[in-house]
Amino acid sequence: MAKSNPTVAGRMPRPPGTKNAPEAALTPKEALGMLRRHIWLILFMTIIGGATGTGGWYLIRRYLPLYRAETAIKVLPPIDSDPMNMVVAQVQQDIRYGHRVSLANLMRSQSTLQDLLQRDEVRNTKWYRQVTKGGVDVARAVQSLDQNLTAFPHREAEHIQVSMTCGSPSEAALIVNQMVNLFLNQHGETEKGDVRQKLADVTKRQSDVEQEIRQCEADLQNVTRRTGITDLDRSAGRYFQHTATLRLNELDKQESDLSLAIKQLQADIENLRQLAEGPVTEQIQHVVEGDPLMVALAQQVAVLEAQLSGQFTKFGETHRVVRQTKERIEETKANRERRRMEIAEQTRRANLMNARDTLRVLDERLTELQKMRAAALEEQRKLDDARSEYETIQKTRDERQETLSQIKMQIEKYRILLEDPETPKVQSVGLAPEPLEMVLSRNMLLWVPGGTMLGLILGLSLALLVEMLNDLVRTPSDVRRFLRVPLLGVIPDAYEDHAVDDIDLCDVVREAPYSLLGESYRRCRTNLELSAGEPFKTLLVASGQAGDGKTSMACNLAAAFAAKYERVLLIDGNLRQPSLHIAFPADEQSDAPRVGLTNLLMGECTYHEAVSPSAVAGLDLIYAGQPVPNPAELLAGHRMKELIETAAKEYDRVIIDSPPALLVSDVKMLARLADATLLLFNAGTTKRGAAERTIFELEDVGANLVGCVLFGAEAMKGGYFRQQFRAYRRYLKPQRA
Repeated sequence: MAKSNPTVAGRMPRPPGTKNAPEAALTPKEALGMLRRHIWLILFMTIIGGATGTGGWYLIRRYLPLYRAETAIKVLPPIDSDPMNMVVAQVQQDIRYGHRVSLANLMRSQSTLQDLLQRDEVRNTKWYRQVTKGGVDVARAVQSLDQNLTAFPHREAEHIQVSMTCGSPSEAALIVNQMVNLFLNQHGETEKGDVRQKLADVTKRQSDVEQEIRQCEADLQNVTRRTGITDLDRSAGRYFQHTATLRLNELDKQESDLSLAIKQLQADIENLRQLAEGPVTEQIQHVVEGDPLMVALAQQVAVLEAQLSGQFTKFGETHRVVRQTKERIEETKANRERRRMEIAEQTRRANLMNARDTLRVLDERLTELQKMRAAALEEQRKLDDARSEYETIQKTRDERQETLSQIKMQIEKYRILLEDPETPKVQSVGLAPEPLEMVLSRNMLLWVPGGTMLGLILGLSLALLVEMLNDLVRTPSDVRRFLRVPLLGVIPDAYEDHAVDDIDLCDVVREAPYSLLGESYRRCRTNLELSAGEPFKTLLVASGQAGDGKTSMACNLAAAFAAKYERVLLIDGNLRQPSLHIAFPADEQSDAPRVGLTNLLMGECTYHEAVSPSAVAGLDLIYAGQPVPNPAELLAGHRMKELIETAAKEYDRVIIDSPPALLVSDVKMLARLADATLLLFNAGTTKRGAAERTIFELEDVGANLVGCVLFGAEAMKGGYFRQQFRAYRRYLKPQRA
């Protein structure tokens, strides 16, 4: 029965722009299959790479030989050793390594390389004439040295490894030795020149310090004469404490004690003020309780409460006498509370007033002390200024004398360093010998395996590129990875199955039942029945483009259902390019024109007149009929819906062959009327983008897309049907025999 709800089986149409589900990762089996399909390309590129590496090794070794000569320079710790001290100072490893790095960079600087090229021994080499083109292009020689002359500082050893690479072993050794000799001479002169400059600077500094010491002595005598104080020099042991200092210390002590007493009294006044305004404390409460009147009132309350207890027993709670006694008790308690408040208030106010009077007296005393201290402080300031000036000049003189002693010692050290052979901090460990073997880059074990490996990598890259550029839906894994519909069957390529060589592809199920193609159609029929959520009567077979094989699929699927003794009606819904009359040709001896779906939809014939029997038992046909200018309007009319409803009542299965979904809109009308839609992808022509657009088009109209079928799948190397073909033939061989 035709469906009317556009969201069949609870599937809502996906809005445009919704992304696909995440792609599944490439499995190891699929990767191995990809390699097997392109194994010859990979082997070819690997052989080409090995041959290129071998040829390159021979040509370079024959025409571009390279030799490397090496020697080393010993680098001493980067500190000026003290010749007066026998203990050697220890320098951190990182600092020593940094010094070696700086020396290596200095050796390879442009100025050093240019100085090396100025030497006659280097200019007379064959290497110099080749790189400078006869002595013209000196900049090219500097660039060649920068590339081939290396100075490598060892991190652990105290050496800089110097090496030169060129085509002649003797010239490589000569250039290295010339560079080491040049660098040692330049660096030695630089270091000794620095020592001479430092010696001259220190000698001049000695004269300046001696002049400053003489000036300090004169300033000390001037201070003594100006102030008239003879005990300014404390370091001589004649210092005594002045009377002004003693008086100032005494006044400071008295002022400090008085200030502390005032602060304490102010804190007590604040506490007393808070006590006067706040609740009664325990101390005040103790004073209040000692008042005679408070004691008498307390005794009176105790007597009345004793009387009240006896009256309760004798008269009861509501008696007049009892009430009078209670009133007297309450009145006595009230009087006692008033007395307590009066005594507490008087006591707190008296304490606060006494504290404030004491504070005024102390403030007056503090003012007087401050005046006396100011006078003593002025006298002490004059004394301190004189002593401070004297001590400053004296300290400056002592510092200059100590500095003069250090300068004299430094002058002696620089004189010793100037004559020390280790002052340059760099030493040669020997001349570089001529190399006996070429460098490693000319080794065959590097070129041949390297070329082979590069060829293999290039072959693998090309194979991966070919696979990535191929965007066809070729294998079931492609359907699973890139599409969102379940795969209900795979129909192999007819060229792979020799059992159907002379058989029309629309008659495979009938005429080649033991072929792998026929079994694939029957498997698709079974999967279609099992995968559908609800039993369906009408099935639409659709594809995205023309020529994908949907007519062959519809015909063989109809024959497969008819083989189950079901009554099947096959309708040619492709009114633009019908093909059902080719697969099932009608009886040409009849003079009556062939009627079909268009005649039925236009009302030119009845339903039974449009149905034609076929050569297959249980299978009836409705051809497309005569061509019409408006096929989409006819399929969208009510007669098409009535036709499907009527056919669904009379037949077990109604299968509709449709036009391409991406080319015309007819299939959308049929998809809304069918119970289920089966989508067909051709492994040789359908691209992933076209497959996704086809799914979008059908889902947007609410088609019940139960699954898809991969048509024309090839048996690729490492692919799908290679082993299945062999296993299927072996399995059916006894039955065919």
